This record gives sequence, C-alpha cells and structure tokens, in this order.
Amino acid sequence: MQNTIPKLSDNPTTYRKLQINHTRNKQQDHTALMDEATANFRYEDCQNEYWNPEEFSLLYGTVLWEQSSPHQRIILNQLYWVAYYSQIVSAEIATIYFNQTSAAGLYAHEDFRLICDTLDLESSQERAHINAFRTIAKQVEQALFGELIFTYPMRGPFTETMVYADTNALKIWWKKIQLQYFGLISANNIFLACQYFTVRGVRTLNGKLVQHKLSNYYQKYPHPETAPIPAKISYYHFLDESFHFNSSTIISHDVITCLPPPTAFESLVANLGLLGCQRDHFHFSAAINGIFWYDPALYDKIYKLLRSPIFSMSNIDAKEMMRRCFTEESEGLHCSFLTHQEAMASYRVYVEKLDYLWQQNREMSIMGANSLARYLATQKSAFQKFKTYQN
Repeated sequence: MQNTIPKLSDNPTTYRKLQINHTRNKQQDHTALMDEATANFRYEDCQNEYWNPEEFSLLYGTVLWEQSSPHQRIILNQLYWVAYYSQIVSAEIATIYFNQTSAAGLYAHEDFRLICDTLDLESSQERAHINAFRTIAKQVEQALFGELIFTYPMRGPFTETMVYADTNALKIWWKKIQLQYFGLISANNIFLACQYFTVRGVRTLNGKLVQHKLSNYYQKYPHPETAPIPAKISYYHFLDESFHFNSSTIISHDVITCLPPPTAFESLVANLGLLGCQRDHFHFSAAINGIFWYDPALYDKIYKLLRSPIFSMSNIDAKEMMRRCFTEESEGLHCSFLTHQEAMASYRVYVEKLDYLWQQNREMSIMGANSLARYLATQKSAFQKFKTYQN
C-alpha cells in the first residue's frame, strides 16, 4: 500500500496551504507571550473584574445569577473561565498524544515532514496552554476556596476527555481501551492518521464558536494592555487554536483526498470515532454555556460552591437553589441549548463533503436527539437521586 501513496508535494495547492499555515503559526506563535502573562498573574490584581463577556459566567441566566450580588457575579464570571479551561486542558492533553501518533503514521511515507513539523509546533503550544490554564485556575481556586474545585491533577491521554460525563467505571475502562487502540493503529495507518483530524476539527470547531467570543472581551477592552491576564490568555489561546483548526481542516479535507479510498475497516474506525465525538457532545449544560457537560456529574461541585463562603447557603437552601437552576427552564439553559444547536449545525457543514461517513454522522443525529424536554427530564430524575445521596 505504501507504494500507492503519492508525495504530498505532488499536490501543490494542498502543500502550499500547509506551508502558509505552518509559517504563519511560527511567525505569530504566542507561546512566549502566554508564558510571560502566566508568570505575571496575581489573582489579587484582577479579582474584582470580569474576565469574560457577562453571558459567559457560571450559571448565567439561572435563578442563582438573578439573585447574586455584583461581587458574586464577578466570581461566577471568573469561575466560568476556570471551569471552561479545565475542559480545554483535558482535550489538549489528548491532542498532544494523538498529534504524535498521527505524525508517526504520516512520517512513514515520503514527503510528509511538513505536517509532522506542524504538529510538533502545535503540541508545544498546547503544553504552554495547559500550563497557563492550570497555573491560573489553581491560584484562583486556592484563593476562593482553599482547595481545588474544577481543577484536577495532571492526567494522561486515555482518561475520559469530557471531564463531567455521563459515565461509570465500565464506560471509563472501555473508553481507555478504545483510545489506546486508536493510537496504536493510527500510528501505522496513514488514512486513520489523517482522519483523526476530522474528529479534532469537529472538537476544535465547537471551541472556536465560544473562544472567539471570549477573545473579543480582550480585544474590546478599553485599554487591552491593562486587561485582566486571564482575558489575555483567552485571546492568545484563540489565535493559536485558529491555526490548529486550519491544519485540522487541511489534513482532514485536502490531504486525505490525495490518499487511496478507505478500506471497509478504515471507514468503520473513522465512523466509530465520529460517533464517539457525537456522544461526547450530546449533552448541554445549564451551568456552563459552550461545554457539553453532563450536569448531574457537576452537582457535587455546584453544591460545594453554594455552601462555600461565597454564597454561604445552608444545606436546604443550596439544594433548593440547585433544583431551580437545573430542573427549571431559564435564560441560561436556553442559551446553552442554542450553542448546542449552533455547534451541531456547524459540524454538519464541516463534514458534508467527506464521502466515507455514515448518514448518522453526516446528520449528527445522535447530538440531534437531545432536547430541552429531555434535558429537564434527566435533571429531575438525577436531582432526586442527588438529594437522597446528600441526605
């Protein structure tokens, strides 16, 4: 099969796209700026201001938000940043690993070094992102709670990527096996090495929808040089990820067309991977717009927040507040559902020209099966169990 793989440079249009993207990413690499900003972060310097647009606050548009004081709203806004980027950390840990396994699958063929160099640069940038997010989040949570809430110890790439997922021990074990197996076979299969970037592109596309808005907060700040450091980090991260998304698209849409058509096995693995992505993105969250968390898995964290000195709620009051936030319709829930619908529509456009995909992946039918009514029914059932467990 290797003899049938053409050189990448045999397709000058695709090669030029890759060259331009890689060159510009190197020229505009924000790693040094991000490292400098991270080193200069002091929570006390920006603890009294928003870090994101107001609508990107934890539990925005719920009854908790409506009843919160201006100071509490600032903290909810900052905790959105902490929680949101805790999910990005998990995704980027996995990205670093699969960048390298995919590069191994590509480098085995003539003339694919350019892609490998691109992935090396991107992995280096991901490590800077992870360091920035974790450094800031840990400092914030220690200052607010004296312990870590959304931040978790460093983890490997075979953990459940979605931090708050609808999962159990068996599902976690099976996901680990799947990720390990895909890493193994994609390191020795050029089609699957390229196809990984379809999944990466879809996942990054959802991030772009939100991160563009987060980065705008910095860009629209009256004097950007004096903006809160977390807002700067959001901006630098968005710029880096824009190049990463470009490379995902070029590899999964252009490079892959230079290869022989996928075998039945390759097509099966590719489609199963995208189905897994749909399952990961099935849920939407009243707590955090733009991250597709399974809210019942988040109950313990929100309960701890409400019981903390920030809100100082009693056990009964905290549970009642959670019941209203998670089991009743709210502006925040509708905003999150709208983001979910926008993401699903953008995924459909992104994959529409990939002819090896099954219909349920083209239509994103698994994601499309969720709804506001289904969300509320799930929350009402899960919250009853949570109340019993807490008692």
